[in-house]
Amino acid sequence: MKAANPFSLFEDWYREAVDAGIPDPTIMTLATVDGEGNPAARMVLLKSFDEKGFVFYTNYGSRKGMDLEKNPRAALVLHWLETGRQVRIEGHAEKVSAIESDRYFESRPRGSQLGAWASEQSRVIRSKTSLDESLKKWSSEFRDQPVPRPPHWGGYRVVPVRMEFWSDRKNRMHERWLFEKTERDWVIKRLAP
Repeated sequence: MKAANPFSLFEDWYREAVDAGIPDPTIMTLATVDGEGNPAARMVLLKSFDEKGFVFYTNYGSRKGMDLEKNPRAALVLHWLETGRQVRIEGHAEKVSAIESDRYFESRPRGSQLGAWASEQSRVIRSKTSLDESLKKWSSEFRDQPVPRPPHWGGYRVVPVRMEFWSDRKNRMHERWLFEKTERDWVIKRLAP
């Protein structure tokens, strides 16, 4: 293993996925646990990453938002079949700053911005019509003006304490490298496939 830093290795693998033409290499599984210990997993999009962690955006009132409010531990999985690589990330989630959330929200298409106001994500709705009516209401509310970020919407950063890199090999003799965070650095361990 050449990289002593899991973030630079992640960036290399992510760039390989982009260069391989994978339709959306940002798709990742986010796993959370609610206050009673019930797990849930869903697909989200990786919007940015650096040595502080891995960022995605959502409605804070969604199931994932409520789970993270009660238990900030989270796991991410990015699997790139075309390059035969997978990265598992475990850590805790923290909200990104309001400025960072605002900046990303401003970059979104107007329809997505309005949708963030219109949808009470993960809540039961009467019908699709009621959702369409909500979108119409917010479209009218913000007609001819920029759409501000709703206070219930923003980003989370998963700050990793453990990252595992898996690379496909013949005969199921896969490469597995585990990076574990210590107070000062990362410890690297090779795992059996």
